[in-house]
Amino acid sequence: MTGTNDDTDVSRRHYLKAAGAGTLGVTGLAGCMGGDSGQDETTTAGEETTESDATEETTTGGDSSTDYNTLEVQHWWTGGDGEPAIKALFEGFAEAYPDIEVKQNPVSGGAGQNLETVIKKRVLNDNPPSSWQAWPGANLQPYIEADKLEDIGESVWGQNGMKENYLEGPKEAARPDGTFVTVPLNIHRINNLFYNVSVVEEAGVDPASIETPGDLVDAMETVESETDAVGMAHQTSSAWSTTQLWATVLLGETDVETYNAFAEGEVAANEEAVTSSLQTVVDYTDYLNEDAGSVSWTEANQKILNDEAAFFHQGDWAAGMYRNQDGFEFEDDWDHVPFPGTEGVYALNMDSFPFPTNNPSPEATAKFLQYVGSVDAQERFNPLKGSIPPRTDVPSDEFGPFLTRQMDDFQNSDSQVQSIEHGLAVPPNPKSNISDAMAGFISNWNVDKTYGQLEQAFN
Repeated sequence: MTGTNDDTDVSRRHYLKAAGAGTLGVTGLAGCMGGDSGQDETTTAGEETTESDATEETTTGGDSSTDYNTLEVQHWWTGGDGEPAIKALFEGFAEAYPDIEVKQNPVSGGAGQNLETVIKKRVLNDNPPSSWQAWPGANLQPYIEADKLEDIGESVWGQNGMKENYLEGPKEAARPDGTFVTVPLNIHRINNLFYNVSVVEEAGVDPASIETPGDLVDAMETVESETDAVGMAHQTSSAWSTTQLWATVLLGETDVETYNAFAEGEVAANEEAVTSSLQTVVDYTDYLNEDAGSVSWTEANQKILNDEAAFFHQGDWAAGMYRNQDGFEFEDDWDHVPFPGTEGVYALNMDSFPFPTNNPSPEATAKFLQYVGSVDAQERFNPLKGSIPPRTDVPSDEFGPFLTRQMDDFQNSDSQVQSIEHGLAVPPNPKSNISDAMAGFISNWNVDKTYGQLEQAFN
C-alpha cells in the first residue's frame, strides 16, 4: 500500500472481486447531500471552467521553488450547504499554498453514488484524481484490499498535531485496516432525537427523561393522546432513514460492543438484540405520520417545524432546516437529546479525503491532506456545512449554540461508533445486502424475515 501497484491485472481482478458492480453504492444517502447542479464544474485557482472529461491528465503548475503538479480534487458538494463550505475550504487552501494550482472536478447527484462510479473507474484504470470526497472506515476497504491507497501515517498524520487532536473514533475510521489512508474533514452525528418544544410541553413529556428506545414508545403514545401531533416524523419512501433508525435503536437497547459486533458480522451471536431492536422499530410505526411512505426526509422534518410532530430521529444535518427557519429558535422552539440509551456515545458519519496510489500530484496532495486535517480548514468548512470538526482543538466561536453543544458532546463522549447506514462500519458488499433487507422491512415490517436477511448479509 506504500507504492505504485504495477501488477495491474492482478489488482484489477482483486478489486473487482472486492468491489463488484453495485457494492460501493449507498442508497438514498442524505447525510452529506451536496445538491445537484446538473453539470460538473472545474475550479482552477478560483475560476470556474467546464470539464468535459473526468479522466483528463493533469498539467504541471507551481512556482520556481516547488514544481507542484496540478491538484485535482473530486467531490459532490455542488449545492446546498456543501457548496459554500467546500468553497471556503479551497479559499483557505489557496491562501496557505498559493503556488499550488487546484482543479476541482465535482460530480453532482446521487448522494455520492455518481462520484463513486467515476472514482471506481478511474482507480481501476490507474488514473485516480489527487484525492476525492469519500466516506472513511469500511467503505474504503475494497480500495485497501486492491492496494490502491497509500500509507500517510507520517507524511500527513504526523503533521499539524493530527494524531494528538483527533479522538479515537475518527482515527479508527481513517485507518480501517490499521494504516492511515485518509483524512476526515467533518462529523455528522447520527444518534440524535430532535423534538418540537411546544408539542412535548403540551403533552407533558420530558425528552431528557426518556431512558430507553422502548420508553420512547410510551412518550409517543402520550403525545398522540394529549395533542394533535404525531409521535414521530419519519419517511419510509426509501430505506436509508429506517436503517439509520434501527441501527440507533440497536445501539440504545444494547451497547457499543454489541453494535460493533453486528457491524463485524456477528449477527447470529446477537440474534436476540437484533430482533428486539427490529421489533422496537415496528412498534414506532404506530406513531408515524400517515404519509411516511410518500414523503422525503425533508418533508418529514417539516412536520417538526409545523408543530405536527413531536420527535424526529435524523443526522444533525436536519438541524439546518431549523436554523434556517425564521422565528424557530433553538431551545425555545426545537431542541435535541441523544437518542434514548445512547448517552455518552457519538455515532459518526464523516467525509474524508484519501491519498491514492499512482497519485498524479503526490507533493500537492500531501499538502492538501495536511490542510484538510488542520484547525484552519475545519474551522472554515464545518460551520457552513452544519457539521463539527473531528479535531478537538478547533475554536467553537463560529459554530452557534447547537453545534457547540454537539462539539462538547463529542469531546466528552465515552466512545464513538461508526455509522452502519453510511458504510463507515460495514464494507460495501454487506452494506448493500443490509440495504436490501431494510428495503423489504419497510414494506412488510416482518421482523423474522428481516433478521434472516441481516444474518445472511455478511455471507
